Amino acid sequence: MSDDREPSVNISGGESGGGVATEFDPATADTRAERVVDRLGELYWQKTYGGQDAFTCLVRTILSQNTSDVASQPAHDALIKRYGGESSTDAVDADEDREDGADLATSLSNADRTELAETISSAGLYNQKSEVIIAAAEWVLEEFGSARAFDAFVTDESPAAVRESLLSVTGVGPKTADCVLLFAGGRAGVFPVDTHVHRIYRRMGVAPPDADHEVVRAALEREVPAEKCGFGHTATIQFGREYCTARKPACLEDPDACPMGDVCDQVGVYPETGDVIDPVEAVE
Repeated sequence: MSDDREPSVNISGGESGGGVATEFDPATADTRAERVVDRLGELYWQKTYGGQDAFTCLVRTILSQNTSDVASQPAHDALIKRYGGESSTDAVDADEDREDGADLATSLSNADRTELAETISSAGLYNQKSEVIIAAAEWVLEEFGSARAFDAFVTDESPAAVRESLLSVTGVGPKTADCVLLFAGGRAGVFPVDTHVHRIYRRMGVAPPDADHEVVRAALEREVPAEKCGFGHTATIQFGREYCTARKPACLEDPDACPMGDVCDQVGVYPETGDVIDPVEAVE
């Protein structure tokens, strides 16, 4: 496993983003998907997640939609500074790891949309995201009465019930719902699928080349042990940024440059011609 610290500028919040460091034994992998995740665990941190305030996590994940962490992190920081209030980083009761999203939910439910859009402009799609965030804040307060009650719902109710409830909110998709379940609820067995995860597991041949995000998620959650899904998600994203990028994967110029080359089918990647296409196009 790498000695590098988990990046703080990402959706998981780095070492201060909840959860605890842990180690998993890669010697007993039963499926190909588990072997891939185990190899990623040797490259990056191994961690179980949970501990973030659910509403704060929901807002953070909405901001991350269709953009990079480099762009969404400043937007998140600006939003917290403007709307979070002094208690936004205070502990809730005896749990010192959870932020208090109560003031944030109330502030955002009353926020002027134009002002909020300006505040989060670095995240891109800021007009759309400001509408979604305000609607989400209103939904939390109307449906649960408070952000703390929403936090308890995410932590205590069944993952299926939480996911279904979150998906009822306009602008909240499967990846956003799953990130709340993982990073706030600490739910084992949840493997959120973003663009990196979707691309990489089809490119490797772990999932069918024509699989949509939900098919990839179902395959990974079926074949990767529950306790490994969380760090598998975050480590895959880091791997996608460093090695298996959309247009210039490391194997394109040097087959030995990618540490996962021996477990990858390179679907849609053609080093001999320099071409890189979506895996679904490679089998048409």
